[in-house]
Amino acid sequence: MAKLFTNSTVLIIPGLRDHVEEHWQTHLSTKLQKVRTVEPAETNKLNCANRVARIEAELKKIQGPVILVAHSAGVLMTVHWAFKHQANIQGALLVAPPDLSQKWPENYPSSESLREEGWDPLPQEKLSFPSIVVASTNDHLASFESVAYLAALWGSDLVNAGAVGHLNPASGYGDWPLAEELILKLDQSYRDSMQSA
Repeated sequence: MAKLFTNSTVLIIPGLRDHVEEHWQTHLSTKLQKVRTVEPAETNKLNCANRVARIEAELKKIQGPVILVAHSAGVLMTVHWAFKHQANIQGALLVAPPDLSQKWPENYPSSESLREEGWDPLPQEKLSFPSIVVASTNDHLASFESVAYLAALWGSDLVNAGAVGHLNPASGYGDWPLAEELILKLDQSYRDSMQSA
């Protein structure tokens, strides 16, 4: 099977559950020609600064432009990273960010533990690179309205994916072709900017 080519290297940033075999990010990593994945944290897995440091460490291994592809808590990690570090980021696909102010189901960390580990407050300024936020209308970790609000604060384009749950294997994703389309859109903007330079 031919690999999907992008000019930029795609850096996949999973959420708190790290590598999940049936996740769309895992499927995506097998399809892309230029791709890396942030490795799971071995210790202090809930610590936001530790997660941000792992993103920075992976980015230092990449030469040239990068597209970040983050899901769930990976989006929060990405935004925290963006306001502490600089890199040649071409764009970011930010999928199903959770709402830190919302009460999550019992099998997720509590808002208190997340605050203690540095996740909250979440940066609420415009990102320095183009970004696309994908929101679900029935995500149990965030309302569509709360995700739309974050997208506006970050200066992101907002994509309404419909009733797709949390866009994870439990919701049936799995393979998710829209991710490839949105990554190619971000990558094309880089090619266009290079041609017009």
